[in-house]
Amino acid sequence: MIDVKNLSKSFGDHLVLDNISEHISPGEKVVVIGPSGSGKSTFLRCLNLLETPTAGTITFEDTVITDPKVKIDQVRQKMGMVFQHFNLFPNMTIRKNITLAPVQTKLMSQAEADEVADTLLKRVDLADKAESYPNQLSGGQKQRIAIVRALAMKPKVMLFDEPTSALDPEMVGEVLDVMKELARDGMTMVVVTHEMGFAREVGSRVLFMDSGHILEQNEPHAFFDHPQNPRTQLFLSKVL
Repeated sequence: MIDVKNLSKSFGDHLVLDNISEHISPGEKVVVIGPSGSGKSTFLRCLNLLETPTAGTITFEDTVITDPKVKIDQVRQKMGMVFQHFNLFPNMTIRKNITLAPVQTKLMSQAEADEVADTLLKRVDLADKAESYPNQLSGGQKQRIAIVRALAMKPKVMLFDEPTSALDPEMVGEVLDVMKELARDGMTMVVVTHEMGFAREVGSRVLFMDSGHILEQNEPHAFFDHPQNPRTQLFLSKVL
């Protein structure tokens, strides 16, 4: 589904990603972990060109999206993105936050989008919040709405950039539960997170990044129980 070849990204003289090649297949749940500053979020943001790679190519469903001629906004409609800080529109109701993109992109009529919004809100136990505004919701509720807003576009893949790191600890579980259900339903997911329990339980593959490189990857049990790279071993010894 996503094919990354020789991806590099620099900010000025600072090389953040160094010649990464990676392949993400349909249905995979790829969890990216590593220390702060390792390039995890930059890697994720390059996948839908929120960050423009300095070098390399990214192919999504047979379209080379790093080609300047590609209409990236059309591609992004198929790639849902959930950020650390919700990014909801504060002046719009929850329903409007969810229906805005499907209606503006002509993916659905307003009536269809309203129906999808109601269905998704029930799915995350927030059906009673449709007419509320973001400032009336807790952090965990806002993040569940952010996930719903991305799902309303019926994406092929969901990208999560540390979706629980801005939440109070007691709200983390309610967001992870929604993500686990998405995984069970077969959604292709790429998740940057510090939640090691989630990585072990839900990931089909765990990638460890440091200094702009993917140093190690494996299926979760082998990754956590028998890490091979000394840097991975050191990292896991501090976080587990």
